[in-house]
Amino acid sequence: MSANANAAAVVAAQPKKREGCKGCSASVHADEEQLQRILAKLALHPGDCVPDAQYAARLALCSECPSLQYGTTCSHCGCFVRVRAKLAAKSCPHPKGSRWP
Repeated sequence: MSANANAAAVVAAQPKKREGCKGCSASVHADEEQLQRILAKLALHPGDCVPDAQYAARLALCSECPSLQYGTTCSHCGCFVRVRAKLAAKSCPHPKGSRWP
């Protein structure tokens, strides 16, 4: 199973909260434990992940973005930014174009 599929399965298995996400039933909230569990699963697939320096650069840009909601979630795609930023196949979903290097 790819890291993307693992991340999707972990997110789908989370308890459902009905706040925020208009596009799906997934919660837009995650605590540190949930995010660490997802990131630990991604770490099992290093070929699917960006290098640490690129990950840090992506997160720095996300932290300054007004589309970051609840400190965890991108308002454009509904993804947890710490998970999306780790995946090499993903890009920033900003409607005016990716802000990530």
